[in-house]
Amino acid sequence: MTAHAHSEVLVGREADLTALRDALKRARSAEPATVLVGGEAGVGKTRLIEEFRRGLAGEPVRVLTGQCLELGEEGLPFAPFASALRDLVRAEGTAILDGREREFARLLPELGPPPEPGDARRGLLFESVGALLERVGGEQPVVLIIEDLHWADRSTRDLIGFLVRAARVPQLLLIGTYRTDELHRGHPLRPFLAELDRVRGVQRHELDRLDREGTAELLTQLLGVEPHATTVDAVNERAQGNPFFIEQFAAAADPACSDIPTSLRDLLLSRVDLLPEPAQRVLRVAAVGGTRFGHELLFRVAGMDEGALESALRAIVAAQLIIFDPDGGYEFRHALVREVVHDDLLPGEHARLHARYAVAVEEDPSLVSAGRAPAEIAHHWYAARDHARALVAAKRAADTAGRSFAYGEQGKLLDRVLELWEDVPDAETLLGIGHLDLLEVAAMVAVDSGDHMRALTLTRAALRDLDAEAEPLRAARLLLRRAKLLRNAGKSDGSAECLEAHRLLGLAPQGPDRARLLADLAHIYASIDGERATAFAREAREAAADEGDLATLVAAEVVFGEVCAGLMPPEEALPTMYAAAERARAAGDLSSLSHSLVNISDALYEIGRYEESAATAAEGVPDADRVGVSRTTGVFLLANHAEALLALGRWDEADARLAEAARYDPPGRLALPWLRLRAWLRLARGMDGAAALGNQAVLWLGKPYLQPENRLYLLDLKMLLALDASDPIAAAEVARKAIHESFVFERPRYSWPLLATAARAAVAAPGAEDLAAAVGDVAGRLTRQEPAERAYAAQVGATLHGGEERWRAAVDAWRADGRRYELAVALLGLAEAQAASRGVAAETLSEVAMIADELGAGPLLEASETLARRLGLRTPGTAVAAEGPEVLTAREREVLRLVAEGYSNGRIAASLYISSKTASVHVSRIIAKLEVANRMEAAAVAHRLGLLGN
Repeated sequence: MTAHAHSEVLVGREADLTALRDALKRARSAEPATVLVGGEAGVGKTRLIEEFRRGLAGEPVRVLTGQCLELGEEGLPFAPFASALRDLVRAEGTAILDGREREFARLLPELGPPPEPGDARRGLLFESVGALLERVGGEQPVVLIIEDLHWADRSTRDLIGFLVRAARVPQLLLIGTYRTDELHRGHPLRPFLAELDRVRGVQRHELDRLDREGTAELLTQLLGVEPHATTVDAVNERAQGNPFFIEQFAAAADPACSDIPTSLRDLLLSRVDLLPEPAQRVLRVAAVGGTRFGHELLFRVAGMDEGALESALRAIVAAQLIIFDPDGGYEFRHALVREVVHDDLLPGEHARLHARYAVAVEEDPSLVSAGRAPAEIAHHWYAARDHARALVAAKRAADTAGRSFAYGEQGKLLDRVLELWEDVPDAETLLGIGHLDLLEVAAMVAVDSGDHMRALTLTRAALRDLDAEAEPLRAARLLLRRAKLLRNAGKSDGSAECLEAHRLLGLAPQGPDRARLLADLAHIYASIDGERATAFAREAREAAADEGDLATLVAAEVVFGEVCAGLMPPEEALPTMYAAAERARAAGDLSSLSHSLVNISDALYEIGRYEESAATAAEGVPDADRVGVSRTTGVFLLANHAEALLALGRWDEADARLAEAARYDPPGRLALPWLRLRAWLRLARGMDGAAALGNQAVLWLGKPYLQPENRLYLLDLKMLLALDASDPIAAAEVARKAIHESFVFERPRYSWPLLATAARAAVAAPGAEDLAAAVGDVAGRLTRQEPAERAYAAQVGATLHGGEERWRAAVDAWRADGRRYELAVALLGLAEAQAASRGVAAETLSEVAMIADELGAGPLLEASETLARRLGLRTPGTAVAAEGPEVLTAREREVLRLVAEGYSNGRIAASLYISSKTASVHVSRIIAKLEVANRMEAAAVAHRLGLLGN
């Protein structure tokens, strides 16, 4: 993977660019405008200005740029103005100075000797600069950019002040940039900015760091591929949205983001080295405490006199390395500074300081944020290498995290307990828990946190140490967990583990745990054998009823409704599902309720009740978050919500839900719902990265096990990727295998979209008549009970056989169902079938263009425009397209008929009594007008559009 040093695309700065463009609009209307752009080093001020300048290319705007020099108050006076005016004179000649060369010689020595110094002369110079800018601005707006104002000398600041406050040059936009982290309390720019703030037309604009989405987008641009979510999280956490830091991590080409690049480390430490030694010592102590820390905690650990500590802190704050946080404590301005200082500690110093922090927080937990003491103590004892104390503290912190549903943190802490177990001889006595119990707890937490590969490892270790016959309930629980994990990893369907678990449950004593495990067994087995899963679900419900435990009965009812839904039409299963959801809601069982809402939203989508599906899925997302299952059940809810929004045409909202699901980075097969939907959306919008995302999803087709619906929609996606890549032959090859999958007739909801894409491949690929016949045969036998299934059936028939009547039926069916994009696709087919009636086709294309524009479906809009041009219509827009001249002349139609019959240019020439050269010219024009690649495609398009007559 090759990383670029800089991104060619500006990321996350649309609002900032808009602010600069709006300021330019004000300047164009003769209103003086000044924008002062602030931000920390590396946040992207210069990059923003470059992009703004690039956007002005070709516009009647004069751009002048000057740079302040890193020489401070004793630097070269007026340096940025000298640079800007030198470029102006170089471009326009000295005539632009209007005979004032002697005055401007103060800025440009090459113009000759300057006049004698004096206050009057200084004022005249200022007025000359103002007059020059006004003169240049009389012809076109002037953008004067002065970068790095934090290094500006007094004279430069005075001249800027004159231009902003006194001269107020019309059609002048003055843009200044400065580093906010350079402005210590006594910095001369601080009062200057405060003065300018009071002037009308001056706007302060501070650049923020990028959020996680911006970090992900910038990494994608730098790396050339979409990075894994864990990489994004690691870079986002450490670079904290600073584009320069993100670029440094990307350039290091370390996928794990484990080490800070040496160049960046040296840069950060160079600022620390400028501090006095006492301040450096306090900074090292503070770095051990974390990114945020309180004054009292630092005082107790540092062991310094209060006055000396405050003096050191004052120097650190003045250097902008630490800032005040909103809670009255301190915070490192950037986490990377804390990290490099911490990493620079000596080994003994490292252990000693961490131990001091652990003791201080143990003695007074109020020294850290509420609820943070257990985790802080565990961290510091571990870093201090005190294994026994670290073991106990880690287990205590894990228990605290679990009570808050913080499963990710709990899992990491339990892993630390397991790591330390062998190093502490009396671990079981200290913790009051056995190793096997700890393994099982850790495995369950790993499942809840979404770390499924870790859970598989822990479950295997627990099963290895367990006597299954002696503890059948525990063995069954571990086996079912292993079955789920194997399925999610695509390794097997887990049937062997399920059947062994059922045998062991027959040996287990009656009780709520046994009933819940039976319900879990039914849930897993539903996609293996529906009839047997129903029997397991009934057994679970009966066992739960015997126990009389409400929570157990609710869980069993939810699973029973889910299993029934797989064996009967959704309309019939919904009452059972709703009843189970209500029982879960009444019992306050948020986990079962979230699970139930996944099933209900899915069923509602299948029957075309998209608004209700979206609302149901959205309802469950907060509950999934509350009980800590956001990476599992929560991701399914987000995907279901997005899928319904896609159907409704609310694509931007859907994309936001899918981005949210991606941020959770669900493990294994759990990622497929959001992954395939986002890949489909990007394909439909013609976005960069669609193929990479789609290929990431279709890789799962190579796994030993995949659930039927997963396999069907991934095969569909694979065909779409091939068609998008203009490779219909490859799409047809996939289609030939896909339509013969054994479960095509069992999953019509997923089979119909697959058949619609297969039909497209059959029509687009040369010599695919056998595929077209096979698709038609499968379509004729596949059930079409729901509105979308009937619409897809009509679309498949229209795609294979054409004709205005068939396409009209497809359009009507999609209107009845309500999906916007699919309606537009059918309308495009209808417009093509209406080619003989160009006025009618124009109206149809206008609706296609309106929907495509509304959705942001670029390829569909482009296809409608191409068809309009082929029909001799104006490009369709939101209004009805007007007819233009015929796309082909009468002679070109004659040539096209012969091309369609397979004539060579020589035979065409002989038949029409023209030269071979003229025939070749006609063929070339036909190919260009129809926007096709070759003669064969031209003939196919001509047939579809009815350009050949009878």
